[in-house]
Amino acid sequence: MNWIISAIAGILSGIIGAMGMGGGGVLIIYLKLFTDVPQSTAQGINLLFFLPTAVLAVLYYTKKKLVVWRIAVPFSLMGIVGTLVGCYFCGKFDNSVLTKLFGMLLLIMGVTGIMKKEKPSEAEGGQN
Repeated sequence: MNWIISAIAGILSGIIGAMGMGGGGVLIIYLKLFTDVPQSTAQGINLLFFLPTAVLAVLYYTKKKLVVWRIAVPFSLMGIVGTLVGCYFCGKFDNSVLTKLFGMLLLIMGVTGIMKKEKPSEAEGGQN
């Protein structure tokens, strides 16, 4: 039964990740709630999970012309800088601190997502 739940968590994480909605959050939550994996290890597993799923998603989004490279490249470069800083700090924090930080981030994202009023897109008749 565990492998079925793990498979469902992996598939759900892939679907949500491909949609750009944070599939890693689902995977980390699964690993923290249903396994004995420490937060830092769950984050490491998530990063490994992210590599092939991100490559496939980028190929698909590029094919559909949904990537604006002049915006994506600078963010990617700054993301590399952020990765180096994050890796440094990850080794400095206890797993309980990482778990609390992750929970606070999820809470902020959830409340913001629920409370934020979306502007209609051009496809819906808006003037983005």
